[in-house]
Amino acid sequence: MHDLIPQLTQQFFNGLSLGAIYALIAIGYTMVYGIIGMINFAHGEIYMIGAYVGLVTLTAIGTNSGVPLPFIIAAMLVVAIVVTSVYGFSVERVAYRPVRNSPRLVALISAIGMSIFLQNWVALGQGARDMAVPSLVSGAIQFNMGSDFDVTVPYSRLMIILVTVALMIALTLFIKYSRMGRASRACSQDMHMANLLGIDTNRVISFTFVLGAGLAAVGGVLIAITIGKLNPFIGFLAGIKAFTAAVLGGIGSIPGAMLGGVLLGLAETFAAAYISSQYKDIVAFTLLVLILLFRPTGLLGKPEVEKV
Repeated sequence: MHDLIPQLTQQFFNGLSLGAIYALIAIGYTMVYGIIGMINFAHGEIYMIGAYVGLVTLTAIGTNSGVPLPFIIAAMLVVAIVVTSVYGFSVERVAYRPVRNSPRLVALISAIGMSIFLQNWVALGQGARDMAVPSLVSGAIQFNMGSDFDVTVPYSRLMIILVTVALMIALTLFIKYSRMGRASRACSQDMHMANLLGIDTNRVISFTFVLGAGLAAVGGVLIAITIGKLNPFIGFLAGIKAFTAAVLGGIGSIPGAMLGGVLLGLAETFAAAYISSQYKDIVAFTLLVLILLFRPTGLLGKPEVEKV
């Protein structure tokens, strides 16, 4: 009993870092849905591609090149964001724009097809086996809470939390104050009226895919550095869980995606620690079922009002 509080604190930090990754991916789902009302099921693969691009960049620079560590990580993030932004733009142009005015089922099938294509594209190019990612950020902060159990916070997980918080603040300010942010909010409220007022809605939609892809890439690079391995199939499960987080928080709501990601990460971590690691996925999807049954709009979502 004396060790309970330190152990809970340890699991809280672990869950917070996992939830931060889910939040970064979930924002892409929620922004696309908020503007065009469609689910981008290829988004998990964009996250996976970001992780691979980060690894390729690291391999090109070399861990023993003498380049300072912050510059190596910054280069991995920047290159991953640039490459995945191109992928995000391409996904919108190839898989969504041609079917935007079709029934939603057509867009859903198109997105699933793009997801399978990207997964196999990377598997053919890089191999389907697990690839090791060199450990760049080692060490941890340890502190004692007056018991035999020391709380350990690895620097890699602390980096995930700090980078995610910084990106969330930057995104919130961008959406609130920038010209493109205001245009995005106008499109999410009424796409047709925004078009009539002179907003280039095609440009806004493309930008939304690009921005979501960039955030997912950051998550991919950070988790690759932390976990130390990746394969072409990591995007599928991470994407489904991030979609669960978006629905949990209220799909279409950016604060909801952040909240849903953190809650899902905490739920998974506590389930793995206190029930069994084999049950963590069951807990995640049980949350999805419950939220759809009792609050379909999510925790921060608002009911859709049919415009007539």
